[in-house]
Amino acid sequence: MSVYIALIHYPVFNKRKEIVTTCITGFDLHDIARSSATFGIRRYFVVNPLPTQQAFAKRILDFWMDEGSLEFNWTRAEAFKLISVKTNLDEVIKEIEEIEGIKPKVIATSAKPVGNITFESLRFEIGSSSAPYLLLFGTGWGMAPEVFDKVDSILEPIVGKTDYNHLSVRSATAIILDRLLGS
Repeated sequence: MSVYIALIHYPVFNKRKEIVTTCITGFDLHDIARSSATFGIRRYFVVNPLPTQQAFAKRILDFWMDEGSLEFNWTRAEAFKLISVKTNLDEVIKEIEEIEGIKPKVIATSAKPVGNITFESLRFEIGSSSAPYLLLFGTGWGMAPEVFDKVDSILEPIVGKTDYNHLSVRSATAIILDRLLGS
């Protein structure tokens, strides 16, 4: 199983439907890395083109990878080894292609009911294929159309018991990884 994930900070929408770059958060780095380690993700890419945001992520990664932090919380460091900060989605796809020798099948996620593949069918496909997969998770108010132009499929949304539909990306990632890769 070769599954990768990418957290897309650009291009995404804000609540006014303007295309923006969102900020990297320490919570997203920590929690999604831990979910990635739990479910066997090969690499967790954080996609943000802003040098200041990349420096912020590097500062957090460096802190958790130094010798003192490794002694204090080695499990956090294990999860953080999966993180790679990239400028854009094309860099992510290129790196996976270099690692795997083949372009990954790119699957977008969305809270909107636009999906064309179910959890059940994608779980089966991943489990029975030797091809690499890249799951995209958006920040802000969703990924911009130019991201969806690069995907092979869109996963059905997570549906709760109420009309409220605005999970944190950390929660959505954990739920989706469990549904697709959990035992």
